[in-house]
Amino acid sequence: MPEADSANQVPIVGYLQLGDDPHLRANECTGCGARYFDRRNACAKCGGTGFTETRVGGAAVLKAFSVVHNAAPGIPVPYVSAIVETTDGTSVRSNVVGLDDPMKAELGMQVELTTYVCGTDDDGTECVAFGYAPV
Repeated sequence: MPEADSANQVPIVGYLQLGDDPHLRANECTGCGARYFDRRNACAKCGGTGFTETRVGGAAVLKAFSVVHNAAPGIPVPYVSAIVETTDGTSVRSNVVGLDDPMKAELGMQVELTTYVCGTDDDGTECVAFGYAPV
């Protein structure tokens, strides 16, 4: 899967930062350090209302996964839907990409954030998604 190039591209989600060093950004509770993607009014862990934006590490470990064999029309199967934990302790829901055989996914395997083009509009603007690829 080719890595994305940030010229004339938009991220599929607001917390994906493109450019020379693609990464995810999370909102971190100033009270307890819990991290969330997208906007939050209050922390689900401590009830705090203060948040700071923080960069999420790219290296991660595969903590849970399922090999999906049935999906919506046009979605290639099988693929690996997963929960990874980054080295800074952030839990991320994503797909594992870049496996020749999805059945080779293993709990505890080392993965790293990667980006890829998932679609292009009529003006040539590319939509960029993220996943985690084996190291």
